[in-house]
Amino acid sequence: MNEDATREELELRLGEAELTLVDVRSRAEFTGERGAPCDPRQGRLPGAVHLDLAELMGLTAPEIGIRLSVAAGAEVVAYCHSGQRSAMAVQILAAAGYRARNYPGSWHEWSRDEALPIETG
Repeated sequence: MNEDATREELELRLGEAELTLVDVRSRAEFTGERGAPCDPRQGRLPGAVHLDLAELMGLTAPEIGIRLSVAAGAEVVAYCHSGQRSAMAVQILAAAGYRARNYPGSWHEWSRDEALPIETG
C-alpha cells in the first residue's frame, strides 16, 4: 500500500483523470446538508465520488468498479471526516484490486482552508 495522501498533493491533483477521490461519508455529509459542527464549511472535495463506507462494505470487487466507474488497478484516494472511515475503506479497496490510499486529514482538514475549493449539493 502507498503512503497517505496529503492536502497539498490533492490540491495539486484535483481534476486529474488518473485519480479518483472517494468520499466514504454519509450522503448528507457528502452533499453538505449536514456535517460535523467543528468544520467551518460543509461539502466535499471537487470531483469526489460518493460511496458510503456502509455500502462499500457490502459490495463485491466488480460492484465496486461499477459504483466508482473505474477499473481495478486504478488509483483511488479515500477520505471521510477525520480519516478513520477512509482508512477502513482503503483496506477494502486495496483488497478489491485498487491502488488505494487514505487522506487522513480528510474533510476536517480540507474544510478549514478557505482557499481550497469545495462542492455542495
